[in-house]
Amino acid sequence: MGSTASLEASVQHGPEYERPRYSIGEVSERSGLTRDTLRWYERIGLLNYVGRDHAGQRRFNDRDLDWLSLIGKLRRTGMSVADMVRYAELVRAGEHTFPERLDMFRHTRAEVLAQIEELKQTVAVLDCKIAHYEGVPGPDWRTVLACTPIADQELTRTT
Repeated sequence: MGSTASLEASVQHGPEYERPRYSIGEVSERSGLTRDTLRWYERIGLLNYVGRDHAGQRRFNDRDLDWLSLIGKLRRTGMSVADMVRYAELVRAGEHTFPERLDMFRHTRAEVLAQIEELKQTVAVLDCKIAHYEGVPGPDWRTVLACTPIADQELTRTT
């Protein structure tokens, strides 16, 4: 990322953290991303410039692997690729972008918490349906949904 990020990473992890050592195939296996995806991430600026060896082959380091892990987590939140690229740009720009990065993460966190609430409602519905099919008496799934504010909004829209 930026020079500050590189310096912090070196101090926290030692010089080996920055040493290029992994081929694109090894990173593909470790990250679960295809080689094409890794090349694309580099091309669009989501992945910082990746060094090359004497034969011109990409060589990734542990910092790159950590970055890909973070990007994977952000992707699972539903964050768009454009927002992730913007975040990468902010990281490279330096510490003065901390407030904007903080806002991004707070916003994403709120969205994830809303997703979690929706998933909890979904699990409650599944539990009702499972109980029904197992012959266990219990509330109707619509009754369970009616107990939550989000569900009230959903039922209003669908009825």
